[in-house]
Amino acid sequence: MQPDHATEPLTILMMVAHPDDIDFGNGGSVATWTGEGHRVVYCLITDGDAGGFDEDVSRTDMATIRRDEQRAAGAILGVEEFHFLGWPDGRLYVTHELRRDLARVIRQVRPDRVVTQSPTRNLRSMYGSHPDHTAAGEAVMCAVYPDARNPFAHPELLAEEGLDAHTVSEVWISHMGEGADLYVDTTDAFERKVEALRAHKSQTAHMDDLRGRMWGWGRSQAKSAEFGPERTAEGYIVLDTR
Repeated sequence: MQPDHATEPLTILMMVAHPDDIDFGNGGSVATWTGEGHRVVYCLITDGDAGGFDEDVSRTDMATIRRDEQRAAGAILGVEEFHFLGWPDGRLYVTHELRRDLARVIRQVRPDRVVTQSPTRNLRSMYGSHPDHTAAGEAVMCAVYPDARNPFAHPELLAEEGLDAHTVSEVWISHMGEGADLYVDTTDAFERKVEALRAHKSQTAHMDDLRGRMWGWGRSQAKSAEFGPERTAEGYIVLDTR
């Protein structure tokens, strides 16, 4: 349960199901990492076109809105690079084609670390077990191993696109409960996380106490990390995938 102490600049690739998933689960970590000089890249598998609350907004328009909101939120946290894959929101399954698309991004970005969602259902958390989230986590894990590192997997990526195989050194799985392997102290980045979430207006404008909710989540993880009072944290299960 030690904090993150990377000593050299890393390339960190965040791979999740929906716009706003990163900013809810990892926004404080992202702001901390970019502040330390790490390169952070976002990969959004869907455009979140099934989200929102305004029935007068078409699903095509919602996809555009959510991409724009994600770019604005990422900019607040210091992120400038985005990959939008455009898979259908609410209909995400682990397929060969999805694994190929994720492996393509990994080979393009060539990250040291991939951060993703849990591939397993948490029976005590409906939010954490959104089927798109678990599908994203499993597909990302498949793309990390074996797909992205195997030059004979998805051979068109090399033959047609010139994308050489790449081995990701570590995968961090977002973990919001007790028992994480590692916690990032996000206290100094907390307000930026909230600001980034407010940029997702189509998803958060109706929330009466967004800041309070995020403070509660962050405090619970800081307590698990034994960071002391008035601190916030985000937890991860860390896998060596070299």
